[in-house]
Amino acid sequence: MDTTNRIQFKKPNLPELIRQYTVVDLHFHTHYSDGNNSIEEIAKQAGKLGIGVAITDHNEIKGAVEIDSYKDILSIPGIEITSKEGTHILVYFYDVKSLKRFYKNDVEPFLGDTVMSSTSLEMEEIIKRARAFKTVTVFPHPYSPVFTGIHNSYFPEERLDQLFKMIDGVEVINSGNLKKWNLKCALLGFNLNKAIAGGSDGHTLVYLGKVVSYAQCKNTRKAFLDAVRKKQNKVIGKEVNMLRKVTSNGRKMRTSLKNYPDLVEKNLKYGYTVINLKSKRLKDNVKRRINGKISKVI
Repeated sequence: MDTTNRIQFKKPNLPELIRQYTVVDLHFHTHYSDGNNSIEEIAKQAGKLGIGVAITDHNEIKGAVEIDSYKDILSIPGIEITSKEGTHILVYFYDVKSLKRFYKNDVEPFLGDTVMSSTSLEMEEIIKRARAFKTVTVFPHPYSPVFTGIHNSYFPEERLDQLFKMIDGVEVINSGNLKKWNLKCALLGFNLNKAIAGGSDGHTLVYLGKVVSYAQCKNTRKAFLDAVRKKQNKVIGKEVNMLRKVTSNGRKMRTSLKNYPDLVEKNLKYGYTVINLKSKRLKDNVKRRINGKISKVI
């Protein structure tokens, strides 16, 4: 596949894409976590659009297992795990049996109080456990306004460097993210020279297919995931408009309101961390300027 224009910020022309490529929305949620729709509804819409889908519920696999029974839909078994730090990671599997085994032994024993809560596993431990299976590991929305993206002040640069070495790739476009953050995610994808992925991160049907990953390969899980790992896929899509973001976020809040005190607490902690970091930078900048002026006087 041509390596130019691997990341395209524009509305996908799905009818045209599916004539030439295998097309998959690699990030979608169901009512089993904080999504709004059933597997039946999602499978029907994916079939209508002619695309595949990865069900990547938060700390849950019921949806990914259920959609596997829809043999007319290309589904990629997946899960979005919340680390102890509150940060997310996507893990894609080549078969449902492996996903089930991974979940039973490596996720379920470490779950929090609710499906949206953090697990008790640090990010490095999650990756190590995931890599014991044949998987593709991806950091979703690595830049985002909150702590859920890996590029946040909880992770110093040295630790980030090690984490990026451990994973297969990053999500470069997410339809629920802000454009300025998606642009930083895309730049990160280029700079890392690793696998790239893209998905809607949809929580309602209207999001499905807004961002897709596509590759010139057979319409099978193995062929598609191999293409992603080998950097032979492309990503195309754009952010949904602000009104839809507000509507979707409102539905997410209503769907799992009982889970959000944990998330709010983490957001507050993250906010304090950022404020403290900025305060330290401000102090350092002032010191440098004062020292510079003193040096000039002397």
